[in-house]
Amino acid sequence: MKVKNNKSEYAVRLLKMLSIVVIFSGSISCGHRSAGDKSKSGTDSTVVSIEEPDDEAEGKMANVILVSPENPLPGEVFRIMVTGGKKIRKAKIEVTGPTGSIESEKSRTGEGLPFWRIEEFKAGSEGTYQVELKTGDANEHLDFSVIEKPVQSSTQAVWKTKQGWNSKTEALYSAWVNALFYGADERSSWPALHEITQNKDWNFLYNHLSLEEDNASGKIKVRMEPDCADNPFYLRAYFAWKLGLPFGFHESDRGGLGRAPQTGRWITNETTISNNHPTQKFNTFMRIVMNGVHSGTARTSLSNENSDYYPVPLTAHAIRPGVVFADPYGHTLILVRKIPQTSDSPGMLLSVDAQPDGTVGIKRFWKGNFLFNTNETEVIGDPGFKIFRPIVLNEGKIGMLKTEELNANSGLIPFSLQQKGMSSADFYHTMERIINPKPLDPEAAMFDLIKALHEQLVVRVTSVKNGEEYMKAHPGTVIPMPGRAAGVFQTGGIWEDFSTPNRDLRLLIAMDAVTDFPDKVMRSPDDYKISMLQSPEKVKENMEDLLKDKLSELSITYTRSNGTEQKLTLSEILKRRAAFEMAYNPNDGAEIRWGAPENSEEQSTCRRKVSTGQLEKMQSVRVWFQKRLHPPT
Repeated sequence: MKVKNNKSEYAVRLLKMLSIVVIFSGSISCGHRSAGDKSKSGTDSTVVSIEEPDDEAEGKMANVILVSPENPLPGEVFRIMVTGGKKIRKAKIEVTGPTGSIESEKSRTGEGLPFWRIEEFKAGSEGTYQVELKTGDANEHLDFSVIEKPVQSSTQAVWKTKQGWNSKTEALYSAWVNALFYGADERSSWPALHEITQNKDWNFLYNHLSLEEDNASGKIKVRMEPDCADNPFYLRAYFAWKLGLPFGFHESDRGGLGRAPQTGRWITNETTISNNHPTQKFNTFMRIVMNGVHSGTARTSLSNENSDYYPVPLTAHAIRPGVVFADPYGHTLILVRKIPQTSDSPGMLLSVDAQPDGTVGIKRFWKGNFLFNTNETEVIGDPGFKIFRPIVLNEGKIGMLKTEELNANSGLIPFSLQQKGMSSADFYHTMERIINPKPLDPEAAMFDLIKALHEQLVVRVTSVKNGEEYMKAHPGTVIPMPGRAAGVFQTGGIWEDFSTPNRDLRLLIAMDAVTDFPDKVMRSPDDYKISMLQSPEKVKENMEDLLKDKLSELSITYTRSNGTEQKLTLSEILKRRAAFEMAYNPNDGAEIRWGAPENSEEQSTCRRKVSTGQLEKMQSVRVWFQKRLHPPT
């Protein structure tokens, strides 16, 4: 690929920068990126460049108050969540009861849109209590009751709809998702989603209904073990159940090339379930959701008004906790936190996803985790960032908002077709501007990228280990391999549980992103803080030297078939890149799955290899890995 900025262009730019240095007696590095900068070729129409991304949006955030449990018991600890703009952090929260004011016993806060605070108080005697939120502009009030025996509503439906979704409940949902995962990082994972909601320090809605529904030792408790497609629906349904909000999903087909998945019957919380216990009703309903939601659900057409999701604009205001990313091949992730860029570290966008085995974990936004492709000849449906279409309550009936109602005046994230047909280059560049609105130090950015690759490899160590443990527990077993390329990436059962084609494809893309980084800096120098006294060739040379050193420092360790440990540096792993195009089959031993060269000492301990028939199938599928593309699924 040719570098856009050749030496003559670079010389002109250097002279301009030096003249600025003389005038201001300032720095010699290119650093400031204004809101109107559109310097990257081919991205002027779609790339968002905002120096202070949250100010305008923050001013539109409504202040909201939520008390949990819904009706605290006398003497019970209750929590108050307030959400809004930055002023929430220093706002005054006053709680009064029958005997006067109550002081907060514990507090925690969260950054982002919306900002939030959670305060803990201890209830006194029965009676009416009041919360007052004072921000200096306008005060908000909320009354609630402390009662000895909370009354549970009786309904034949899964749960009774008390109110519809609006800008305030959407803000609470975003804040709740953020707070639920606020203490997590990329090393965090859980065997099931309910293990997170059972953490009362993280889950603001823990036992909100006073049913002991989130008590891990309780007799009747919430159980949530979704896969990736179900995970956003489980979180949304859980929140809706707790607050008496409507929830639903559409049955849909899987679509095909040139035809996005089509939506059919709408199933909601108004569904009748015979079981009388509210928690058992919820668990039963979630099994219905699990059976109805699949990899095509999130990829319905962006313009489909009957879709459970609608597309959002790629702006700092819209990209917030609770927003869902539907990748082109059926995987989904939910944004949970944005860590702001600082003077010495890049920003970060964190998400949560689920795997076929029910494991839930944190993933950062980057090419290695978030695939984006809108080519209609290669993907089915419309991928991208989306959010649940709000369901409202009107004259006792529930229904979804129409697209025309999802505008800037609604207080909701507006509907946008910005991602329709968007190139992957424009998509990633736009997202980079949102996550890091100011130019990055190239070394810090590269080290952060290498760290992300390392974390991805660490996760793969566990994935391969899980397959090895299964095979050792079932000696002589041969896991059947699907015959079609699409099946290799999509089929369920044991193959899906222990093979890693999707993860390895993402890993290969991640490897490419790391090795390409020095060239990327040359292609887009205005995105980085680069001294104007260095030639682009020298910058690239320095970056390549640093890359080699860092890749040699970091390593992973896996267990070989004979029980010994094998250490591999990232540099060694990148040299084996081609082997990872054929390393996803759990019928192969761990040595082969980590790319050990033929006839090497490392591979000599391998005791298991795929059959000739499976090897031939893998050779035919290899082209997808080589092209860094997922077969349409």
